[in-house]
Amino acid sequence: MSSTVIGIPTEIKTDERRVSLTPMAVGEITNNGSQVVVQSGAGEGAGFDNNQYEKAGAKIVETAEDVFKESKLIVKVKEPQENECKLLTPEHTLFTYLHLAADKKQTDDLMSSNSTCIAFETVTDDQGSLPLLTPMSAIAGRMSIQAGAHCLEARQGGTGVLLAGAPGAEPGRVVVLGCGVVGSNAVEIAVGMGAEVIVLDRNQKILDVIDEKYSGKVKTIFSNESDLVSEVLKADLTIGAVLLPGAKAPKLVNKEMVSEMKPGSVIVDVAIDQGGCVETAHPTTHSDPTFVIDEVVHYCVANMPGAVPRTATISLTNTILPYVLTLANEGVKEALISNSNFMNGLNICAGKICEPAVAEVHNLDYVDPTEALSLSLN
Repeated sequence: MSSTVIGIPTEIKTDERRVSLTPMAVGEITNNGSQVVVQSGAGEGAGFDNNQYEKAGAKIVETAEDVFKESKLIVKVKEPQENECKLLTPEHTLFTYLHLAADKKQTDDLMSSNSTCIAFETVTDDQGSLPLLTPMSAIAGRMSIQAGAHCLEARQGGTGVLLAGAPGAEPGRVVVLGCGVVGSNAVEIAVGMGAEVIVLDRNQKILDVIDEKYSGKVKTIFSNESDLVSEVLKADLTIGAVLLPGAKAPKLVNKEMVSEMKPGSVIVDVAIDQGGCVETAHPTTHSDPTFVIDEVVHYCVANMPGAVPRTATISLTNTILPYVLTLANEGVKEALISNSNFMNGLNICAGKICEPAVAEVHNLDYVDPTEALSLSLN
């Protein structure tokens, strides 16, 4: 049996209430022979108390410093904040969402720590999908319509349009840019609410699937600059849902387009974790989620699923638990080397960048993951 010690600190990103692992998952880990150290109160925001973790076999400690001191494998939800980066050592492996392409400071801090950093969002599967990003993308996509509908209310600065419309009044017009996991989930909720929905994507197969699923009720457009501009300028609600794995999001909506959008229209930039696909966007929080530029309401919360921490925690845990067990049972090097899809999650190791997109965007040297692992202490 493994004797790996897994640490679960309390998330400290603003308005973040998720926790990386539920008590049920902790119970499975401890039954599997590993130790789990949980910071006191880490699960409270998601409805899981210390007693539940203790019953599952975890040790409760008071501070993040205690978690990092007693653990080698740190499992988090969001990227480490500056104070957490200072607690990382070469002996640590960090397993969490990182989104390094949009964060040079964090990249530098993690390189300086010489820790091994595995990003949920770049782990792949045999189909080339991103299985650890999918559950939170699905939630964010669903929430984007919910958030956008709220922002359209007059009191929030919106046009006062109800997405569902009403007898004798047209429904709201929703334009979704990109139809991967975020976009397809946004479409599902928007259609369910009765909105008029337009999807733009550059993958014809995805557009075919959407057309068939909704029997032609959703307008599908193969994305080009002219049609994108035309549709965004007519939209009541624009959802930015583009993703380039590991890389910064492309700026599809520029300042000029925003200035020409309908007054009171709304942009929800779900890509903000990766820098955003709207030029005027910048990250916001659940406490202060919106800002207005050129009379257009921008909603750019960087951790949208954090608003529904119970659902999000359970969904995330279900997905990452097998990977945590593999790391604990096989050890970090063996787990990554034996699985090329898991190896794709390695972003930083021994002070080196192992993710090509991150190296490119920050103009840093790229080092092959296998080579970097040979230099690490894990």
